[in-house]
Amino acid sequence: MDCPDIIALPWEEAEALLQEAGISYEWEITRPTRDFFKTDERRLYVLRVQEHGQAIKVTLGAKVIPAI
Repeated sequence: MDCPDIIALPWEEAEALLQEAGISYEWEITRPTRDFFKTDERRLYVLRVQEHGQAIKVTLGAKVIPAI
């Protein structure tokens, strides 16, 4: 499968590239087990891409909010 390089891209941009390439995908969101670092769930980024049958599986993570 010829998948575009989408690692570390914002999800909106990565999803557009996958749709443009005609690649089937499913996605999941990973979350930290502790809430030490606050995250912005509205800003998702691609963390991992795995082949999953005839599609790919994309793992997303939320942007970490910098401490002030």
